[in-house]
Amino acid sequence: MVARTITHALVGLDARRVEVEAHLQNGLPAFAIVGLPDRACQEAKQRVRSGITSAELNWPDRRLTVNLAPAELRKEGSGFDLPIALAVLAASRQVTEESLRGHAAVGELALDGRVRPVAGVLAAAEGAKEQGLSRLFCAAASAPEAALAGIEPVPLHHLAEAASYLRGDWQPEPFDDAGELPAPEGLPDLADVRGQERARRALELAAAGGHNLLLAGPPGTGKTMLARRLPGILPPLTRDEALEVTRIHSVAGLLPPGRPLVTAPPFRAPHHTASAPAIVGGGSGPRPGEASLA
Repeated sequence: MVARTITHALVGLDARRVEVEAHLQNGLPAFAIVGLPDRACQEAKQRVRSGITSAELNWPDRRLTVNLAPAELRKEGSGFDLPIALAVLAASRQVTEESLRGHAAVGELALDGRVRPVAGVLAAAEGAKEQGLSRLFCAAASAPEAALAGIEPVPLHHLAEAASYLRGDWQPEPFDDAGELPAPEGLPDLADVRGQERARRALELAAAGGHNLLLAGPPGTGKTMLARRLPGILPPLTRDEALEVTRIHSVAGLLPPGRPLVTAPPFRAPHHTASAPAIVGGGSGPRPGEASLA
């Protein structure tokens, strides 16, 4: 029997749809993952098997093949654990494949079956909504981030909750998203600076007019200290700007705990020895650089 679940792979800042196909057939017990997985994705075999047995669910003693389609797209990270586990449960008829329709999934599994958050949940949620899916299985800690995309999150603490939900035996608490932008956290205050009148005036003009600003001077004269206080006098981000900044920071794995939405203009201070890829982004698995994060 073949069962399918939907998840997403990150390509830069975007999420590409990935179908997770699980096929059970007669033969000696074995577990293979194909479809160009990276090392972390290959290691899902141990996490998924331990997570399923720890959730007091049955591991199928048959030949199991999991395919991540499209096969030419490289799959990176541990976010495929949860969709693979759900596909295995559906293929072994412990849940029905019909109950998975309209759902996507993303999340890492611990060996005891707990569901852990991963990077890029906002991008995955936006991709799922664009494709007409209505719900996203994710870690409970990632539910506020997923809700920003306008999709209904199914917050999970444990894999057993996902199985109970798909069987109709459990429902998560209704997720309350007020839709209002949270107030920015406390930022360094320009009013704390004593002296530096000309530099402070330059910061105020740059903030008011949206101008570029170059601070030059010998070490220890307060350039970085002043620059850190610039976000505190900038207006808060609009919702569209906040979502764009949040998506970038989510893909980079830099969202602060308990703050699913970045509402203050970000400040980055790259070292003067930073390489070009670190500044502009890129690499074999493209990731945002300092310029994108700012």
